[in-house]
Amino acid sequence: MQRGEAMNPQLLATRVEKLTALLEVGKAMASERNLDRLLPLILGEVTKVMEAERSSLFLVDREKNELWSKIAQGLEVREIRLKIGMGISGYVAQTGKVVNIPDAYADSRFNQETDRRTGYRTRSILCTPMQNKLNEVIGVLQVLNKRDGVFTAEDEELLLAFSSQAAVAIENAILYEDIQKLFEGFIKASVYAIESRDPTTSGHSERVAILTIGLAENVDRADSGPYASINFSAEDMREIRYASLLHDFGKIGVREPVLVKANKLYEPDLENIKARFKFIKKAVESEYLQRKLSLALTLGREAEPDLAALDEELQRKLAEVDNQMAFVLEANKPTVLAKGGFERILEIAANKYPDVDGSYQPYLFTKEAENLSIAKGSLNVQERLEIESHVTHSFRFLRQIPWTKDLRRVPTIAYAHHEKLDGTGYPNNLRVEDIPFQAKMMAICDIYDALTASDRPYKRALPAEKALDILGFEVKDNHLDAELVRIFIESKTWAQVMGMRPGK
Repeated sequence: MQRGEAMNPQLLATRVEKLTALLEVGKAMASERNLDRLLPLILGEVTKVMEAERSSLFLVDREKNELWSKIAQGLEVREIRLKIGMGISGYVAQTGKVVNIPDAYADSRFNQETDRRTGYRTRSILCTPMQNKLNEVIGVLQVLNKRDGVFTAEDEELLLAFSSQAAVAIENAILYEDIQKLFEGFIKASVYAIESRDPTTSGHSERVAILTIGLAENVDRADSGPYASINFSAEDMREIRYASLLHDFGKIGVREPVLVKANKLYEPDLENIKARFKFIKKAVESEYLQRKLSLALTLGREAEPDLAALDEELQRKLAEVDNQMAFVLEANKPTVLAKGGFERILEIAANKYPDVDGSYQPYLFTKEAENLSIAKGSLNVQERLEIESHVTHSFRFLRQIPWTKDLRRVPTIAYAHHEKLDGTGYPNNLRVEDIPFQAKMMAICDIYDALTASDRPYKRALPAEKALDILGFEVKDNHLDAELVRIFIESKTWAQVMGMRPGK
């Protein structure tokens, strides 16, 4: 059409309609960051806008010098690959030129084999390069069989404009995907760093993530009960996963001896006690030898009965010291002491022995007796507070990361996974209404995995049934959410990590 020449009103309306559609498609493509969703969106819209029967999209793989596609309308294929330069698409990718073929079978570049294989008859083809801002061809867009006639110069212009928009959207999606992969790598490295500090809990973070995501999925499926209206988007699930994987990252700020403490006494402290008790036995033997020598010098042969009595008394005394040492070794294990156990430790500690300088020292020092009297687990009050501080360390670390809007709650969720509904949890004594829902789910999964883990030297793994019973007791104590625990048990979410533990 010459400049100044009037355009047919119907043609003008059609062009405006197509351009408007192109703008709308551009908006939709710009907002879609998932490549697997973006490519079908592009093909569906280009087929409609170009009034074609089918379309296909190929991306450039520069490392292999190939074009590849996971999507082509009308073809049931997982992936198509072809060398750049081969066929019409390969030619466009190589040259960056537009190819408009009104009769496919008259063009030697057209591969008729695809039609024979699919039963489809290709008549006309319009293929354009997708170029980025650097004018590099990142792919090609191809439409087949215009429904009314053949593809025109105006169609070429329209498809080129569409291809440019598609190129920008695809590059953005690929960049976003690369950033996601980079971030996933960072998450894995962080989890590796945690587990390097505490190898005994290797796999815990991953298992908690699997369980928490599984519980969230089952909450999502619930069509009755108090949480029937709760739904988690793909972004919500990603947020939950990251918070679960990183919930223990703060352990990196806890001293290693405390982190991996298997018994109530550290090994050097226990060795000191063992050496002390050996010295005590030698001191007892020395005392009795002196008494025997004194009797022998004083009474001569008449001292024999007394000497025999002293030998028996010595053996009883040495056996008593051995028995006390054995009790110390038993008390050192992270188990709940039987009734009267603490008193026995204090009794042992109250005994005195003569040191080399003539002073008298206790069998057990005050700090040793206190640690051996720990009622539950292996940590004293100060050590338990240090372990609990990992939650605050996690929060401070995670808060430094510039999270995207859809992941902004990761630090807060991880921060609250040790809170309890009745406000007795840590570190902030939050009550039920203040604990994030995601953290309530994670708390259940964290406790279950800790109870059933078989890779911890300071406790035995509990069978699943016993661990589930304990979750029930936690509900009765108003520590865990009753409905979430019910879903966790009845949906068998807990079974998702069966076989993932060492030795399984």
